[in-house]
Order: sequence, then structure tokens, then C-alpha cells
Amino acid sequence: MVLTVLAAAGATVLTRALPFIAFPAGRPLPPYVRYLGRALPGAVFGLLVVYCLKDEPLLTAHFGVGTLGAGLAGIAPELIGIAIAIGLYLWRRSMLASILASTVVYMLLVNFVF
Repeated sequence: MVLTVLAAAGATVLTRALPFIAFPAGRPLPPYVRYLGRALPGAVFGLLVVYCLKDEPLLTAHFGVGTLGAGLAGIAPELIGIAIAIGLYLWRRSMLASILASTVVYMLLVNFVF
């Protein structure tokens, strides 16, 4: 058990120190790292939306997009959450704030409104 704990601790220290070793402070970042810094946030956000909606029956009559004909009360909480996430991200450019706010609003809607 001691060897397992030591191996886990060593791997943790290595993963924490590796970026500082690979990219020292005095040198500029390689172009592919700068590209990943620009491209990955949007990709992760899109992946999160797809993952969250993968099992939702969005086109059925009693749920999701199919309820849009029922007026404001018929709009699915998923669509409201997505709209809040998109709007807040476009307004503040903060992915963390948009994910947090849309999750809170979605959970409130699911538990208290719908």
C-alpha cells in the first residue's frame, strides 16, 4: 500500500511540475500550445453541450423543442439554459460564469417550475 501511495504522489508531483519544465518562463510558448489555448475552450464548451443533450428526446411532443408551441411556459428548461449560457458567454466572455449560471438556472427551472 505504501508503494501505491508513493507512486500516486510521484505521478501527481510530476504532472504538476511537467508544464514548468517543458515551458520555462523565459521562452515563448510554441505556436501549437498557443493554438490549443485559443481552440480548446470553444471545443470543450461544444462538447459539454452535446454531452448534456445526448440522451434528451428534444423533438418529442411532451418535451424539448416539441413544446415550443405551448408558449413561454412550454419552452424546455434545456433551451433556456442553453440560451443563458450562450448569452452570458457572448456578453461577458467567461466560460465558467456562463456554465455556472446556466446550470443554476436549469436546476431551478427543473425543480421549481417544470
